[in-house]
Amino acid sequence: MISKWIVCGLGNPGEKYRATRHNMGFLLLELLAEKYSLTWAKPAREYSLCEYELGDMPMVFLKPTTYMNLSGDALQAFSARESFEPGELLVLCDDFALSLGRLRLRKRGSDGGHNGLRSIIDALGSEDFPRLRIGIGPVPEGMDPAEFVLQPFLEEEKGLVADAVHRAADCFETLVREGFDRAMGEFNAPSTSAEND
Repeated sequence: MISKWIVCGLGNPGEKYRATRHNMGFLLLELLAEKYSLTWAKPAREYSLCEYELGDMPMVFLKPTTYMNLSGDALQAFSARESFEPGELLVLCDDFALSLGRLRLRKRGSDGGHNGLRSIIDALGSEDFPRLRIGIGPVPEGMDPAEFVLQPFLEEEKGLVADAVHRAADCFETLVREGFDRAMGEFNAPSTSAEND
């Protein structure tokens, strides 16, 4: 039984990376904070946070200020402030294996080649934490995925990106209010504006 949520959005800090594909987790986290009129605090070097209750569910929104590859360091630092179980952590992140705009909510899983997820798995010693992934793919043929994820979105992609982030926020609220089965059933299917992958 989930008694709280630690909601961690992944990305790279700084204006240089703000609009890049790898920062979808930050975009979603910032949208949620804006929607709930929250103010960010920075109690530690490794992260910023804000707190909220959705219904009667307490939650902490956590934004690592480490770089993506060190996302686990932020969660380790936060755990010194507040203990949590892996199942109470929801990670928001991009996924280049999903076509742009696709959402995929899972209760657990491998890192799937995502360095931020890998860092968190290493830090927690567990893969048993939920994650909501937002598609940013496909990777163009011949391009290194590590280079692709640091590219900005094309002008013609920005509408689809905005739609995906808003649907991801709806998915998050459905998860909190109605549970995993309802959220996965409603949002893991392809959207009308995104390709199948």
